[in-house]
Amino acid sequence: MHLNKLLKSLKLPTEGLAKIKVALLGDSATQFLGKALIAQGKQHKLNIEFYESDFDQIDMQVLAPDSELYEFGADFIIIYQSTEKLLNQFQKTPQAERHDFYQQKLSNIASLWSAVFAKSQAKIIQFNFVEINDNVFGNYANKLHHSFLSQLRRLNVGLMDLAEEHKGAFIADLLAIQSRIGYEQLFDTKFYVNSSMTLAPDALPEVSLQLIKIISAIRGSFKKCLILDLDNTTWGGVIGDDGMENIQIGSLGIGKAFTNLQLWAKELKNRGVILAICSKNTEHIAKEPFEKHPDMVLRLEDISIFVANWENKADNIRHIQSVLNIGFDSMVFLDDNPFERNLVREHLPTVTVPELPEDPADYLSYIRSLNLFETASYSAEDAKRTAKYQQEAKRVNLQQNFSSIGDYLKNLNMKGMIVPINEFNTPRVSQLTQRSNQFNLRTIRYTEKEILDIKQADDYLSQCVSLKDRFGDYGLISVLILKKQEKSLFIDTWIMSCRVLKRGMERFVLNHLVDLARQNSCSTIIGEYLPTPKNGIVKDHYKNLGFTNEGTVWHLEVLDYDKQKNYIENE
Repeated sequence: MHLNKLLKSLKLPTEGLAKIKVALLGDSATQFLGKALIAQGKQHKLNIEFYESDFDQIDMQVLAPDSELYEFGADFIIIYQSTEKLLNQFQKTPQAERHDFYQQKLSNIASLWSAVFAKSQAKIIQFNFVEINDNVFGNYANKLHHSFLSQLRRLNVGLMDLAEEHKGAFIADLLAIQSRIGYEQLFDTKFYVNSSMTLAPDALPEVSLQLIKIISAIRGSFKKCLILDLDNTTWGGVIGDDGMENIQIGSLGIGKAFTNLQLWAKELKNRGVILAICSKNTEHIAKEPFEKHPDMVLRLEDISIFVANWENKADNIRHIQSVLNIGFDSMVFLDDNPFERNLVREHLPTVTVPELPEDPADYLSYIRSLNLFETASYSAEDAKRTAKYQQEAKRVNLQQNFSSIGDYLKNLNMKGMIVPINEFNTPRVSQLTQRSNQFNLRTIRYTEKEILDIKQADDYLSQCVSLKDRFGDYGLISVLILKKQEKSLFIDTWIMSCRVLKRGMERFVLNHLVDLARQNSCSTIIGEYLPTPKNGIVKDHYKNLGFTNEGTVWHLEVLDYDKQKNYIENE
């Protein structure tokens, strides 16, 4: 997208958009980047209140406790330090001191981050550094520790390590954009000379889009499910006509393109993205390659929901959504057929449907360029997600055998376990706060750093709930963060995975919450419901549990509470 076209979005109305505060600090001119960011925000339903520091005032704004930066109260602080300025600093450094140049720069960045975290609750988004080979040594720079190229690459690796240590910091991968579009497209010499702007105008739509994707992922908006068509998408050819032995996959010819796509999908699955199949095919024929073809990368155990029939694909995706219980806007659908793509776009407009290239050889490079599966967290639970949704499909089938929901729930043999926040479940707790949109009473997002702070605070209590049943272990599926207020407990956060809706989990949790209130001499439990476009399913949550309301605030008197019946036993 051209910058001028993007900037037209600045005129879009802000009514109904989520409000966030973003600060941008740069060591070079960033005015156009700021405008592009605001425009991208509007396209992604974000109303950005924006603060931009003066030119090259990063240290002053971050290190001064009474700076305009902290007065602004940003939710996100973006820091852009350019490689061009870095090279200038390197050239002014005596040669004898260049061996640890990157360590000095890392130390400076670490100090900035520490200052931000000490003075605010903002998340940091730091750009990494694009590569410039000053060609003082040519290719020989790769053999010299004190060359600029060597120091620059060590700096980028060190920045990754630093971000891993600081849970509230995230990296905007400018280097990846450079590798795709080239340095000449990212950096415009004339703009740099005349205006000290180190990012070319034509690159700003792409750069600002990546920033918005990071912000959106941190706020809980990201893709959770990849739905694949089969014929000429997952493999070449038509399985029903060509037979399993003649479909195109493997290491020869165009088969490599489909195999590489499968490898990418497999990596997404291992990361925690749900894989589903939606194909117009006879089911047993469609499943045969997954079971028997020696060159198939994807197997049935990698697929959470497999739908192959001759029905409308939009209806089949609705079925997939009903089993997974996630939003349509969390889904990506890949299909080689333009008719099927347009059908799904028309009937399910919030499903992301990429316009695949005509040549399958271009599929993967195109899909990668879209960066559809941005995330802000990763935990050990993610690797188990496919098995959990396969188990959920079995539960759906089992329920059809019972006329009574009570009999069905008894038959599940559910067992729950509740523990406080600890060092082992912190990543998953943070992830739930960021990813849960539907069963989320107040929709407060927390980074791992903030969860650790809550864990250590004397005035906070927590309940982390895990569940298992006859089909398997759901893992950690609900979190309560509670703040002690004299004789009451305020429910700061109550979130629950939609996979356990209608299991009675909320009543099981409330029984334990009341016990916790009594143990802490609290006579009242206070809850609050803050509506969002996605959490309407919990509008009557507190009412259904017996709370009384005053506006948006709900109260439950502990002394009057009788334990609520449910079908979950304590483990």
